[in-house]
Amino acid sequence: MADQGTVRALLERGWAQLALSSESARLDAEVLLAHVLRRPRSYLPAHDDSHIDEAAIARYQSLLARCAQGEPLAYLTGVREFWSLPLAVTPDVLIPRQETELAVERCLALRDAAPASIADLGTGSGAIALALAVERPQWRLVATDRAASALQVARANAQRLGAQNVEFFEGDWFAALPGRQFDLIVSNPPYVAAGDPALNALRYEPTAALSPGASGMEALRRIVLEAPAHLLQGGWLVLEHGAGQAAELARSLVGAGYARVRCYPDLAGRDRVTEAQWP
Repeated sequence: MADQGTVRALLERGWAQLALSSESARLDAEVLLAHVLRRPRSYLPAHDDSHIDEAAIARYQSLLARCAQGEPLAYLTGVREFWSLPLAVTPDVLIPRQETELAVERCLALRDAAPASIADLGTGSGAIALALAVERPQWRLVATDRAASALQVARANAQRLGAQNVEFFEGDWFAALPGRQFDLIVSNPPYVAAGDPALNALRYEPTAALSPGASGMEALRRIVLEAPAHLLQGGWLVLEHGAGQAAELARSLVGAGYARVRCYPDLAGRDRVTEAQWP
């Protein structure tokens, strides 16, 4: 009988346990075991006959059970990669997603590396602000969030990455930035409608970071209306939004006096990020 305490045996049991709940069961099991062992995933195939101690096996089995119940892998390991940056995440913040990297791409495309003032509203883990801070060290960024617990995560990420060109402020959208103006404002606000069935699959993530209300447009509309007072002439507003919200958002932007309104799709072809310029 095969030794049940080896890396190979543990992975095989992990794959089987997660097969019904995850489309990436093999990857998930490998990530969890590597996390428990505090080793890179590349360690596992090279040491598949290695014996694991009972305490580590118990931790691994506990994480597998939580993963099988739907708890996100990022919360189980405490880290998520965004823009090739390892970001710490906790249940206090939304898990950064690949499609949000499009907002970073558009910010970088709209302004060169020269000094500029940038605001990231509702920063959560700090993902957008820190990606921009690393790519544009001459930019001065401020990042806001109304949740003190989220800002604690973001500040820790900034310190870990050595990003010294970002300041963090607690407050709801622009409330933390009275009288300040910026060359560019970016935000990935909550935009899922309160009754959307998709929220069930996201039940482990903070509801306030996902849904702003009944329509899903509440936060987007507020930012559109309040941003002009905080944008320098010719400044840009860059917003992530839901796939079905592009047309309504564009109408709101045009109605509020913005120009050069453009929407960009994510890698799956869904409308995801809209930008507009304050004339």
